[in-house]
Amino acid sequence: MPYKANAARRHHIPRPKRRVTNWAGYDAALRQRGSLTVWVTDEAIQQWKAVPRTTPGGQPYYSDLAITTALMLRAVFRLALRQTEGLLASILQLLGVNLAVPDHSTIARRARMVTLPSAPRSNGGPLHLLVDSTGLKLCGPGEWLIEKHGTRKRRSRRALQIGMDACSGRIVAATLTDRGVDDASQVGPLLDQITEPVASLTGDGAYDRNRVYAALQQRHPKAMVVAPPRRDAVLSDTAETAPTQRDHHILTIAEKGRMAWQRISGYNEQAGVESQMARWKGVLGDALRFHCDAAQATDIAFGVAILNRMLDLGRPNSVRIA
Repeated sequence: MPYKANAARRHHIPRPKRRVTNWAGYDAALRQRGSLTVWVTDEAIQQWKAVPRTTPGGQPYYSDLAITTALMLRAVFRLALRQTEGLLASILQLLGVNLAVPDHSTIARRARMVTLPSAPRSNGGPLHLLVDSTGLKLCGPGEWLIEKHGTRKRRSRRALQIGMDACSGRIVAATLTDRGVDDASQVGPLLDQITEPVASLTGDGAYDRNRVYAALQQRHPKAMVVAPPRRDAVLSDTAETAPTQRDHHILTIAEKGRMAWQRISGYNEQAGVESQMARWKGVLGDALRFHCDAAQATDIAFGVAILNRMLDLGRPNSVRIA
């Protein structure tokens, strides 16, 4: 058992009990997430063919909406490109629609350049941003290679950073970097993708960096950073005359304890973005299926759009039982 020696010194906090008040609607929304009509809409069928271009060059046959439909089906059902082509052909045949289906080579080529329209936020007001990161595996040799050849070469991975709206649960920003890139360095690129005003940025201990405070202060001067300081953190030189946000966090933890600081500062909302990461890997998988950087960036953008669309179908209204 891990940490068995410290079992007596750990906090024994009972798990809070919660109840979903809109279970009937949420149950219907969960079933709707697997419906093909969510992904192959009438709009996609009507705008299947591309609009003729007026500039010199070859004429595209399929619109961005057609490629988007194919890539979304591929991501949701975790299919290869050839299987995606077959699924799309069978759907159009069952619908009785006489439309050509893009082949797998066209889908792979257009995945590098297709763009998704940005969906506006449904609620107004400043944004409370939750940030976190996780690793995604790259396509490559599987576990059979280790079993057969005895190699212990570390599999390649890339780091995914997302920013989530704490109120709506929607992902509003995402970046994909190499594994060795520091999480705190991606706060600036995440904030650059957000046009709304930001009220706060909440992250784990990896975001307790001076450049995180500086990046948020530069773009949103009135915003607050909520990140747990290290246990050996010290106050700044101006703590007595002009205390910083980090100084306030350190003083509150020293006075009331770390658990009380989490409730006062709102750091407990960080669990929402961690659940979003688990939802990403549970729905879309923990691997990137494309090889080039442009297609991988498109893959991430489609993942964000898919999870947001599933959330728009319905989300649970969970309340804590006293």
